[in-house]
Amino acid sequence: MALLTTLRGEKSRAPVATEKSSDTSSDPKQAQYDEDLHVVALENTTEAKLMRKIDLRVVPCLCVLYLLAFLDRVNIANAAVFNLKKELHLTAGQRYNNCLVIFFIPYILFEIPSNLLLKRFKPNVWLSGCMFFFGLISIFQGLVQGYSGLLATRFFLGVAETGMFPGCFYLISMWYKRSEAQRRYSFFFGSTTLAGAFGGLLASAIGKMQGLQGYSGWRWIFILEGVLTCVVAIFFFFVIPNFPEDAKWLTEEERVYVTSRLAADQGKAALERSISLKDVGTAFKDFKMILGGFMYFGLIVPAYGYAYFAPAIIQSYGYSPIQTQLHSVPPWACAFFFAMILAFISDGVRHRFVFTLIPIVISITGFAMLLGLVGPAHRHAEYAALFLVTMGTYSAMPIIVCWFQMNLGGHHRRSIGTGWQVGFGNIGGIIAVYAFQAKDAPRYRPGYGTCIAFACLSALSCTLYFIACSVQNKQRANARNRVELSEEEKTELGDMSPDYRYQL
Repeated sequence: MALLTTLRGEKSRAPVATEKSSDTSSDPKQAQYDEDLHVVALENTTEAKLMRKIDLRVVPCLCVLYLLAFLDRVNIANAAVFNLKKELHLTAGQRYNNCLVIFFIPYILFEIPSNLLLKRFKPNVWLSGCMFFFGLISIFQGLVQGYSGLLATRFFLGVAETGMFPGCFYLISMWYKRSEAQRRYSFFFGSTTLAGAFGGLLASAIGKMQGLQGYSGWRWIFILEGVLTCVVAIFFFFVIPNFPEDAKWLTEEERVYVTSRLAADQGKAALERSISLKDVGTAFKDFKMILGGFMYFGLIVPAYGYAYFAPAIIQSYGYSPIQTQLHSVPPWACAFFFAMILAFISDGVRHRFVFTLIPIVISITGFAMLLGLVGPAHRHAEYAALFLVTMGTYSAMPIIVCWFQMNLGGHHRRSIGTGWQVGFGNIGGIIAVYAFQAKDAPRYRPGYGTCIAFACLSALSCTLYFIACSVQNKQRANARNRVELSEEEKTELGDMSPDYRYQL
């Protein structure tokens, strides 16, 4: 409770009260009117209390959901430390890397369709359903007997998980204003770093079950984490929030207020509007949509490079399997706290661009250290470089996603843009897998060099996106022959409306 109160980090804003008629001042029971939002002000609560209520319902369950999703996705790296490769004969050629890559094929292809289905079936149904199935598939991963079985389960894990990340980000974006969204995005995205830390601790404990019921320790990692996910998914069917317009746990007064404050900040959401293939085509006529994909794509390579190969890198420092799992925890934990610090500052100054570049530079510095430091004498420095890599990479990613997605106006453009950014970005996962190959261990020089190059690509894309948004804001502000549009036309245009201003 205290953590989420801190997460809120806002003081209650007193509504701007004006008299709707000349005699309202004589009637103390007359409802006040919020001129900023064009809605009757809250009578039975305050904005701060309402946002705390929303934080408690929206943020924690989505964090747990994605923590388990990311855990089930990358726990294969922890399992590999406990002889998964040897037992399933994955040491020959690129077999292990192929098992990692096949996950991304359906994960990339179905991102946009998944977001469209999320809107159609409602978040609590779609997200909890996907969660249950990827938990079930994770259990099956623990039962496979060979290379082909692991390939099949990894493919269907990608199918089941395709809706998790973009769906959760999409849902969060429909609850918060742009100026208050970053700390929620970073807190949610921090579940990936917590999953890395939690996964290491959990694997170190589960690995001790080696031989129990005749199963290897790596099998128990998949089975127990999958069972946990399935149980939580059933509970979350009743807990995951829907969009503000459908939130039955809010009063009618609260629903109207929430949708009005979002409309004042981002324009009307148009939840009732269906999304067509024409909308998809129209969205991609905006070149900023392409830039948004490359901003995220550039950081996915170092992100998955670290997530999948950190245990192997740490084990090369001479640690036992259990010590390797335990030493993988601190870098993830530090990344979470650093990301939250940047998020609070970014929201406080209402700026994003600079806060994408700072962590990217930190990440590049970490990889440069790993490239330059060689030999046992530098083991401590190499381990310190892993902290820079995680802190930089996993702090920049939520800011990039929040900045791009919160600048998209309306359900239709945001749904398409979220799916596109995450789907296209995850192509980087395929590159990361083949950048770190067994023949390059333990130095992984090609992998580190590849990560630096793609981090630079992300920084360049962020810079171009910043310039594009700045130029369009200035053009719209200086437009002379402005055409008056109806509210319906503005809603249809979303962030392409001449009245819309992008956050920088």
